[in-house]
Amino acid sequence: MTRGDAREPPVIAFQDACLGYGAEPVLEGVDLEIHAGDFVGLAGANGSGKTTLLRSMLGLLPLRGGTVKRHLPPARLGYVPQTASLSAYFPLSVWEVAAMGAYGRLRPWRLFPGHERRRVDTALERVGLARLGRTVFAHLSGGQRQRVLLARALTMEPVLLLLDEPFSGVDRESKASIAQQLVDLNRGSRMTIVLSSHDSEILDRTCGRVIRAANGGVQEPV
Repeated sequence: MTRGDAREPPVIAFQDACLGYGAEPVLEGVDLEIHAGDFVGLAGANGSGKTTLLRSMLGLLPLRGGTVKRHLPPARLGYVPQTASLSAYFPLSVWEVAAMGAYGRLRPWRLFPGHERRRVDTALERVGLARLGRTVFAHLSGGQRQRVLLARALTMEPVLLLLDEPFSGVDRESKASIAQQLVDLNRGSRMTIVLSSHDSEILDRTCGRVIRAANGGVQEPV
């Protein structure tokens, strides 16, 4: 959970960045570096700009000003969105949702190869859901759904993992389980993680750094 080696190029670096939609900016003057091996918590109230910042990290939201540099291939960037944004996926099985993480590596009109199937199986095993592979995603609890979405991201074998409010609608036990899995990933494989949550208590316990989106900017304790 310690900060990455500052001598290495940052995985993502914002400089005087302005982020937003339409006419009004959401965040301005963003200066932020994420280094390899960092576990960064992103705190802030609803509407403070946490999702906006994550979307900019993903490259889904162009900057309105300033610069952002990414030192990683797009295919190695994993993303766990809020469950509420995936209602269209609910008819699929747990295994099928997790397998979406491999789609970027597959050739069109080819069968799902065995080594990719093993990646999906391994990812589901890592989040403790291997036995539920054939279960319909919609039939799971909120905590189980979030673990499936984490497995989907892990199937991508990401260098950087971004999570947007993964604890929303999740019971206390599942929240603790997901948090521990993230700590294990960060410690065990030096995976770089950015975790967005309005639960400052769990961010303080879990993350090596905590930054806050507030008042139209991003603040980081010295």
